Amino acid sequence: MTELSALALICTLTQSPDPSSSELMAQHILDEFKGQGVSTSSLRVVDYDVRPGVKTDMGGGDQWPEIREQILAADILVLSTPIWMGHPCSVAQQVMERLDADLSETDEQGRPIMYGKVATVAVVGNEDGAHKTIADMLQGLNDVGFTIPAQGGTYWVGEAMQTIDFKDLAQVPDPVASTNAGLARNATHLATCLTTNPYPAD
Repeated sequence: MTELSALALICTLTQSPDPSSSELMAQHILDEFKGQGVSTSSLRVVDYDVRPGVKTDMGGGDQWPEIREQILAADILVLSTPIWMGHPCSVAQQVMERLDADLSETDEQGRPIMYGKVATVAVVGNEDGAHKTIADMLQGLNDVGFTIPAQGGTYWVGEAMQTIDFKDLAQVPDPVASTNAGLARNATHLATCLTTNPYPAD
C-alpha cells in the first residue's frame, strides 16, 4: 500500500500558542486523514518569517523555503484559512503569492513541480464568503499544478456579526464532520492514484 503524507498550512492571523479556529478545523481534517492511514503534520504560517514576494526564496532570513520543503515532501496539502471581510485572510493570499514562483519550477521529467500533489481547502468565519474563498483558493492551487479532489473544500460559517467561533463549539456539527470525512477520503484516493500513475511528462 502506498504511504501518503498530508500537510496542513494554517493561515490564521493568530500566532501560537493562542487558540485558532483555522487550526482546529485543520486538525479535524488531519484526524480524518489519519483514519485513512495518512501521516500528517501542520504549521501556522504566521509563526514563520515569510517575506512578501513571488520567488521561492526572497532572502534576508525568509523562512518560506522551510515551508516549501514541507509542501514538496507531502502528497496532500490542506490550506486552512479564516474569512476576513468576505475574502481569504492576508496570510492565505501571501501563501498563494509565494506558490506562484512554482509555476516555473519543474521536476526531473520536466513537469511542473506540484504535479502529482493533491490540494484541499478549509474555511472558517463569522460572515458570508465561504464558497467564494474556497473557489479562489482552489483555482490558484490548481493553476500552480495541484490536483483537486471531488468535494475538496469544507467550511464552517457562523452567524454574521456574532462572537461564536468554530473553536467555541462544543462539537463539530454533523454536516461539517461528514464533509471533512469525505474530503479526506477523496483526497487520499486521488493521491494514491497520482502516486501509482503519475501525470505524463512532456
